[in-house]
Amino acid sequence: MNANTPRQHPAEWDQDAQLLSQTARDLPTGRHQFHKERLMAQIHEQAQQVQREERTAATAPQKARRFRLPRPAITLPAMAAALSAVVVAGMVTLGDGGTGVRDSAVATGPALTSDLGTVSTKGVPQLIDQISLAAAEGDHPTVKPGQYIYIESVLADTFVKTVDDKSSLASHELHRRQMWESPDGVKGWLIDPAVNDSPEGETLSLPDEQGNTPKAHLGGPSYDYLTKLTTDPDKLLAKIYKETKGQGNTPDQQAFATIGDLLVESYPPAELYPALFKAAAKIPGVVVVDDAVDAAGRHGVAVARQDETSGQREEWIFDKKTHVYLGARNVQVKELKEEGVVIKPGTVNFTMAIKNRAVVDGMKQTPSQAG
Repeated sequence: MNANTPRQHPAEWDQDAQLLSQTARDLPTGRHQFHKERLMAQIHEQAQQVQREERTAATAPQKARRFRLPRPAITLPAMAAALSAVVVAGMVTLGDGGTGVRDSAVATGPALTSDLGTVSTKGVPQLIDQISLAAAEGDHPTVKPGQYIYIESVLADTFVKTVDDKSSLASHELHRRQMWESPDGVKGWLIDPAVNDSPEGETLSLPDEQGNTPKAHLGGPSYDYLTKLTTDPDKLLAKIYKETKGQGNTPDQQAFATIGDLLVESYPPAELYPALFKAAAKIPGVVVVDDAVDAAGRHGVAVARQDETSGQREEWIFDKKTHVYLGARNVQVKELKEEGVVIKPGTVNFTMAIKNRAVVDGMKQTPSQAG
């Protein structure tokens, strides 16, 4: 029951609190968010504060703080939200920019960089029409009770690393991420070396340790929740603006980021998938980037929007021929100074690529095992 969005070209994401897939995106200096829900963002912030205090108490000689990745990055549905407080050890993803990589996994690689490509407002409607058509024609099985949505991706991010009070840009190595989620968002599993303490991964099943089972919503959706959303682009966009009011740096950027999150680590139903692209086309400031590269090294064309506050550009990358969704990234377009470190244009704050997205019959089952 393979449901590869791109006929072997999948797609993925994260947000505020550690919802990973919550793929992180465009808040003030936006860069480190795991799921995209503001409530989770608060939990995430509190968790980080606790971690900072613990490190200070332990007088750790080293510490690494990562940027809030521009919302994209990776997103785990509703259940992830509840987990954020638990999984919040550190990540790599969207909205807040989402990165959740554990400090123990901090890499010493150089900052990720890329060419900015050529940006144009021309051709946006035509490109999104082609993308919407490809989305509508793609193989997109319905998820049934008892089945699981499987999403496999690779991702990496750039962050500020501080050693002995000296800060510099560094990166976390590209790594594989696998996530399983039930249609109702209540059961799930995550394998991500940047987040998990064990190579076997950890459960995302609810209720959480506090006995909470959060209700799915736009910022933390389940598949079942997405099936109930309107597929009318105008009504859908109006709902997004209404429910994300007060979030992000600007209403338009937040609306764009919210749609981006839904493209990443979630599984929009067949009818909703093209509607998301059509709704995005109506957001002011959307542009086309002629050449963008996903985390797997695949070149494509991107639908993007720049956050003037953070100077970051969020890009959704598509195959130039098939117009299938490949992945997403956030690139610094305007120079920014954070923690005394200059983040130059071309710095890739977050990058991810969908390697597989399918419907499987069991937790931890992969498409290859399903036959």
